[in-house]
Amino acid sequence: MAANKPGDISDSTFLTVAEVAAMMRVSKMTVYRLVHSGELPAVRVGRSFRVREEDANDYLKNSFYNAG
Repeated sequence: MAANKPGDISDSTFLTVAEVAAMMRVSKMTVYRLVHSGELPAVRVGRSFRVREEDANDYLKNSFYNAG
């Protein structure tokens, strides 16, 4: 059996759509739209989605813009 490498997917923390929505302070529907459009990577588990915490944080970091 292979040893886990650093950065392996098994080291990831997965969040539910509700947890991502709470973290971003948006509705669950907004998160579903981001997932379905491909802007926010997600894994489908049965009928629900899971988003890596790292991907949610990266999305937020890359969404900042300067106003004015």
